[in-house]
Amino acid sequence: MSASDSAYGALRVTDALVLGADELRWRFSRSSGPGGQGVNTADSRVELVWEPGASPAVLALPEAQRERLLARLGPSLVNGTITIAASEHRAQLRNREEARTRLAGQLRAGLAPPPRSRRPTRPTRGSVERRLGAKAVRASVKAQRRRRWDD
Repeated sequence: MSASDSAYGALRVTDALVLGADELRWRFSRSSGPGGQGVNTADSRVELVWEPGASPAVLALPEAQRERLLARLGPSLVNGTITIAASEHRAQLRNREEARTRLAGQLRAGLAPPPRSRRPTRPTRGSVERRLGAKAVRASVKAQRRRRWDD
């Protein structure tokens, strides 16, 4: 495992976006829930805090990508920062790796190009005929259930 892949080095999101280790802020606390004797002594819960607006890596992106990323991250921002919490594992190192993986995934999704727009289509003649035929059959079934009033 290289320094860039570890829980301590730079975070490579894509070839164009690499977050420096100095951009990532970490907070540690005790995890809640069961854990035996170590739960009260080990600070295994991890919070990864990153500020995209002040990131030199984001500023180096092309303008279209930067705007798309910041627009897609908008709902996740609290006071201009993204906070990722991880406490699934008992070891702090594994929680650090999990938080880094989640942040990288969120940034990759934000950088992804928008999907192709849907080309509107019309239903085929056969599908229209099948739908209308099924409607007629259903209507006749319901008509047979109706009560007949004979004079």
